[in-house]
Amino acid sequence: MTRARSSRAKEADVSVGRVLEWHGEEGWGVLASDAVPGPVWAHFSDIEAEGFRELTVGGRVTFTVEEAEQDGYHWRAVRVWTEGDGRRP
Repeated sequence: MTRARSSRAKEADVSVGRVLEWHGEEGWGVLASDAVPGPVWAHFSDIEAEGFRELTVGGRVTFTVEEAEQDGYHWRAVRVWTEGDGRRP
C-alpha cells in the first residue's frame, strides 16, 4: 500500500459526499461525490478528528482529494471531515 502524495493534489477543491463503504478492521473505505469523477479511496489517518477515527457507511463527509493510484482507485482523499465536525472548511 503506497501512501506517497501525488504532485497533482487538489487540496483547494473541497467536495461534499458520502461514505460508500468502510472497512474498520483495515482502516480504509470509499467515498463518493458528484464533484469527483469516480470513487475516492480514504484512509483513517486522513480523517480530521480526535481519538479513534472511523467513518459510517452512508454518512455525509467533506473532503479534499488528489489524483493517485491507490488499490485500484484513481482518487485518494487527502483530508476528510465528518458532518458534525466544526473544523471542516
